[in-house]
Amino acid sequence: MTIYLDNAATTKPCQEAVDAAVRAMTLYYGNPSSLHRAGLEAQLETDKARKIIAKSLGTDSGNIIFTSGATESNNLAIRGTAAAYGKRKRKIVASAIEHASVDETLLAMESIGFEVVRVAAREDGRYYAADFLQACDENTCLLTMMSVNNETGYIMPVKETFSAVKRRFPDIRTHSDCVQAYMKIPVNAAALNADLISLSGHKIHGAKGIGALYIKKGVRVLPIVSGGKQEKGIRSGTEAVPLICAFGAAVEKFMPTIAERYKRAEELKASLLEKLSGIDGVTVNSPGDGSPYIINISAAGKRSEIMLHYLESRDIYVSSGSACSKGQQSGVLGIFGITGKAADSALRISITAETTEDELEAFAQSLRDGIANVRG
Repeated sequence: MTIYLDNAATTKPCQEAVDAAVRAMTLYYGNPSSLHRAGLEAQLETDKARKIIAKSLGTDSGNIIFTSGATESNNLAIRGTAAAYGKRKRKIVASAIEHASVDETLLAMESIGFEVVRVAAREDGRYYAADFLQACDENTCLLTMMSVNNETGYIMPVKETFSAVKRRFPDIRTHSDCVQAYMKIPVNAAALNADLISLSGHKIHGAKGIGALYIKKGVRVLPIVSGGKQEKGIRSGTEAVPLICAFGAAVEKFMPTIAERYKRAEELKASLLEKLSGIDGVTVNSPGDGSPYIINISAAGKRSEIMLHYLESRDIYVSSGSACSKGQQSGVLGIFGITGKAADSALRISITAETTEDELEAFAQSLRDGIANVRG
């Protein structure tokens, strides 16, 4: 039996998403930009998914732009905002623990003359709205902050921070990478005071290759891809109708049960932590009040890659950190104060509400065996 505990990297598509994609590929295969009936049918299916996703954010469908994934959404949010406002305002403020798709984009912005201020956690390992507010000024065009850290599950103070910044600097654009929050905790654009929100389909049991960017009405984002002016001219390229339909189907399935599934994930996390407490050498890196869907641990100084492959030999799949890091040691853990052997031996367990107690028990027992038998 395969035990998959790497859901922060990607999730298994739900049957509803698979069915929606196949239906679109076989029935609604026209180009949404075509003027004939086949094109109209494809456009209607795209619009249906757009409305579902918009409703989940508490907004209108006209505010949703489809992209190839959250990496593109993050790039579009940052580069597009900088292009729109950066002639007058040349400063971007971000947290120091952003996903690589944000952090690498910020490095690119620095290379063309933007000032980027990365706000770190305080000594207690927590982030505070006041620190982001202090970093902002009249020269700031954008504040970007992820909602849930993808490596530790730390929940960032997005609502408090964005609200505080907007009160003092109403012209600063606010962007949140909500990939690890969406469909796990409520994500409402107005409640977060967010101008821009990045989403991903494959993190919520949809398909890979599809994402979305929420853009608040009245906020200017200039395109970073030129072409046929699809998606209101903001993101050119023929829409991936099957993937969009899969995205909408997954949202439609899981939106009504966010609170119920969160409670179940909390129960599973508590159960896993109890099992891990009985294993010598295991320390928990994730905060107690973090997302229950992500649990980061260190395993007795055993190198992450070696332990990961030991677990794989038992058909158990976890991660050593962000899937984008390709096994390299995380800089994010260091920012949270997790360094040295603790960082070298870090493992990320990421669950869904459908994860079972038996799967967690098998993981804990295999981890115990690995600590006892694996060298270095």
